[in-house]
Amino acid sequence: MVYQNRDRVRPDGKEKVTGSLKYLTDISLPNMLYGKVLRSEHPHARIVSISTKQAEQLPGVKAVITHQDVPGLNRFGIVTPDQPVLCEGVVRYVGDAVAAVAAESIEIANRALDLIEVNYEPLPILDTPEKSLMPDAPQLHADGNILHRASFHSGDIDEGFAKSNTIVEETYQLPRQMHTYMETEGGVMEPDEHGGVTVCVGTQHGYKDRFQLSRILDIPEEKIRIISSPMGGSFGGKDELNIQPYGVLLALKSGLPVKIHQTRKESVISGLKRHPMKITMKTGANQQGKIVAHKVDIVADTGAYATLGPAILEFAVEHSVGPYMIEHVAVEGISVFTNNGVAGEFRGFGGNQVTFALEGQLDRIAEKMNIDPIELRRRNIRKTNDTGPMKHRIAATNGASQVLEHIYQHQKNLVKQEGAEDNKVRGMGVAISMHGGGLGYGRLDPAGGQLSITKDGKIEIAFGFEEAGQGILNVIETIVTEELNICSNDLQVVIGDTKKVPSSGSTTASRGTSMVWHAVNRMKNDFQKKILQIASTITGLSVDVLRLGPGGVYQLSQASKLVITYREIARKSSQKPIITSTQFDFPTTPDEVDGGHFLYTFSAVFAQVEIDLLTGKVTVIDLDQTIAAGPVVSLKGYVGQIEGGGVMSLGYTLMEEAMMKESRYVTENLDGYLIPSIKDVPTTMHVTPIEDLDEGDVYGPRGVGEIGTVAVAPAIAKAIHNAIGYMPAKLPISSEEILTALTERGKHTWQRAKQPQ
Repeated sequence: MVYQNRDRVRPDGKEKVTGSLKYLTDISLPNMLYGKVLRSEHPHARIVSISTKQAEQLPGVKAVITHQDVPGLNRFGIVTPDQPVLCEGVVRYVGDAVAAVAAESIEIANRALDLIEVNYEPLPILDTPEKSLMPDAPQLHADGNILHRASFHSGDIDEGFAKSNTIVEETYQLPRQMHTYMETEGGVMEPDEHGGVTVCVGTQHGYKDRFQLSRILDIPEEKIRIISSPMGGSFGGKDELNIQPYGVLLALKSGLPVKIHQTRKESVISGLKRHPMKITMKTGANQQGKIVAHKVDIVADTGAYATLGPAILEFAVEHSVGPYMIEHVAVEGISVFTNNGVAGEFRGFGGNQVTFALEGQLDRIAEKMNIDPIELRRRNIRKTNDTGPMKHRIAATNGASQVLEHIYQHQKNLVKQEGAEDNKVRGMGVAISMHGGGLGYGRLDPAGGQLSITKDGKIEIAFGFEEAGQGILNVIETIVTEELNICSNDLQVVIGDTKKVPSSGSTTASRGTSMVWHAVNRMKNDFQKKILQIASTITGLSVDVLRLGPGGVYQLSQASKLVITYREIARKSSQKPIITSTQFDFPTTPDEVDGGHFLYTFSAVFAQVEIDLLTGKVTVIDLDQTIAAGPVVSLKGYVGQIEGGGVMSLGYTLMEEAMMKESRYVTENLDGYLIPSIKDVPTTMHVTPIEDLDEGDVYGPRGVGEIGTVAVAPAIAKAIHNAIGYMPAKLPISSEEILTALTERGKHTWQRAKQPQ
């Protein structure tokens, strides 16, 4: 399976680089109002009273809403609806919404927020999971302060450690990270004369938004139209509802379109973040370097509400052993409610945190046993037909060994290039990972698509996916044109509009490319058959001598002869509309393992760092990745995802932390929250795809939206260790931490191990 035109320019590329593309936050409508949301003044407090009288009397204000204005369920949550749309009694974090206004200008709306009087009775703040788990801690929810527990056990952990000659135990601390998409949450909500509403807001799951909003508004889903694409970035942060409930309530109350577009500060305060985790691992290996025991304890700070916290914890538990075969395993995970910002879905979905810890364990064992780190991995790596990380059946793949061996050769080739100034040292590191695609066993994970011919002869492909910058449009164009043997001018792609597209499931979990490929391959034969039958009827030629091609239908015996165009077929056809659709589920393991995945991608990361011994600054000068994810559909998109994911994880490793103090964000804007700039991006970033699939594999290309982020942090950490002898266990790794390590060890006390020969 090789796509010939996989290097094509993405169809939305020109508009994006020229700035002419209109995002949903660029929309303006006649008589449009501007909405603003009043957030809580306290991380935890009881609402004594709310008065909106003065705000309602302010000239230019057209609507003010509180919890009393929610006609249906005053809750939202993509799985568990536990977050108030507008708080009625208690606020649990500083992003909680208390009221909202719509006015003729942003200035008037902001002034109206100032006029809303809310009296609070502050309550004790639970700003760490440890505090929330105390016996006398106030209970943030009716079921207590524990959102979810997840575990996995295999073998006998005590027996495993008894067989271990080398044991390493370490606690790893992973930070809260912002998605930092360029386009903050926003869009326009427009009411109609029938009591319905059109919602033009970037989201990763239009149909799920529609379902949630129907419960909030207490109206049928069919009266809500979600236009969800394009959007200026998401990375998981727009998978959950954000400003939509306030916009639709204000629009329906005022009878006018309402636009809400959050400032960066509003986005920081209310938006989702990556889960902070504390992970303690105890790992044992025998004399042969075989890991025989692995004990893991995960504590996740999920913040005030659930969103996808349970699934993220389960994903972390599942990936706790990664691509290694370990006989005795005991993993326990707990996700805890606090008064901190809500943590939720974020690129990597819990895999980043646990992989940093797991790969750190491998490197510590290798050092303690004086074994080359790659050789240690080689002795424990999974093979083609091995089971998955929870002993469940998965699609056969040798991806783990393939990426490991390729990165091993890559590192060997680069050893001789090392060199630095007197006050700078360099180090190299390697890490590997595996990442499950789709939502996993036991989760509703439907997909679908539709092929049709429009009245003007365009072959239309419709999916319920969204374009969030990841390049799904290019993937769709490449797959459809090559599978149907048509050209891009024949094609019309429709996505991100519940009025026009079938439900395809969420644009998340690295599932988009895979689902497009499956859908097109399920539909193409039936669709071609329908077109050829109509062409045969019109031309009098046998179906057996006809085939689809660029512009129309061709006669096989005369390959260059176009016998009828798609436009003519659409115009002359007297039959019903030519439509083929499909509905199916993402492939999943046949074993009853809650959340267990079936299709996995693999990555190996090589990092080379340069450390300034005077300042402690760590500069990443090489960040190369080898990825095993099946055939490449869009080469530019593939490389862009891996490079972009690598840079995002570079920030996670060295600079990003959405720090909170007493459950308030220390930094509320990007002036104090650092993300990588072009100056931080390595000049060398090689991406090598391994496209082989196991013989008999029928599952096609896997998605790569997340895998490029997962193993970067441990690779950089190992490179730091290789340079100065200090192995970080906490992210982000600061210059101060490096200087402290240098001071404690002394500049010349560290003798680096020899690199692979």
